[in-house]
Amino acid sequence: MMTALTTDGHDSDANGHSNPLEPGVYVPTVAFFSPDDTVDEEATKSHAKRLAAAGVVGLVTHGSNGEAVHLDHAERKLITRLTRTALEEQGKGTLPIIVGCGAQSTRETIQLCKDARSSGGTHALVLPPAYYGGLLNTALVTEHFNAVADASPVPLLIYNFPAACGGLDLSSDTILGLAAHPNIAGVKLTCGNTGKLARVVAGTRGTGFRTYGGSADLTVQALSVGGHGIIAGLANVAPLACNEVVRLWSAGKTDEAVEMQGIVARGDWAAIKGGFVSVKAVLQRYHGYGGLPRKPCTLLEGKALEAQMGEFQELMELEKKIGASC
Repeated sequence: MMTALTTDGHDSDANGHSNPLEPGVYVPTVAFFSPDDTVDEEATKSHAKRLAAAGVVGLVTHGSNGEAVHLDHAERKLITRLTRTALEEQGKGTLPIIVGCGAQSTRETIQLCKDARSSGGTHALVLPPAYYGGLLNTALVTEHFNAVADASPVPLLIYNFPAACGGLDLSSDTILGLAAHPNIAGVKLTCGNTGKLARVVAGTRGTGFRTYGGSADLTVQALSVGGHGIIAGLANVAPLACNEVVRLWSAGKTDEAVEMQGIVARGDWAAIKGGFVSVKAVLQRYHGYGGLPRKPCTLLEGKALEAQMGEFQELMELEKKIGASC
């Protein structure tokens, strides 16, 4: 797609959308901590390099898997900067880094977007403010996103995740209205509403606006209606399998894609039930790093941990098989 440079310095497509993202699998990385509870810089970089080598099309820092609510501003900037450095060292310096920048005030959200840019991020992923949800309405939420987009030095992706926002669920009408802003580049839908996904895709067809499913169990459903891929925490542990579902579908091997989607979806259900701490546990078990979450969150132990890991076994065997055939 041809791009031009807008007057504010953003790359844009012919419809004005900034920095159109590639379709495929994006990984919202987990945050890694050393035993003294500081950011584990080596694990952060090693993980980013492993994912880049697996062929994902971009990374996300400070998403729901990244313990953003457990980080201060300096730690957020550090993790994004380490991720950018790791990609450069891996020869993947042009890969996008989407940075979670959601906050409860418009002012802080804008500041986080500026921090994202200065730390090596290319885009910002923004949850709607919801703490004072009873005082907000669609018009105020829309005003928030437009104000952030006006001021942000990087393009935004809307992050629709009702479970993390007190049930606040942006409608397709609201998302399509926001999609007209030239600095709002896409949406991550973690609401699981495939009808909404289809409406947003249809309403933005022919533009640079990107629509991504918010979990790995939504891959085939998203692709089947013209969606642009997924932003999925499960890809921390199974990037090859997540990529392979997309490849098979794109190659017209729909039966194989659907069959593999079933395995991925079962693994994703284990991750959804266990949350980001289960993702860390799988990384520790199969890759030797992962570490502990910040308190008050904690890992399972003993029989409960083994039962949880058993739910990932089928997926990890598939991941190993794909890796051996590469």
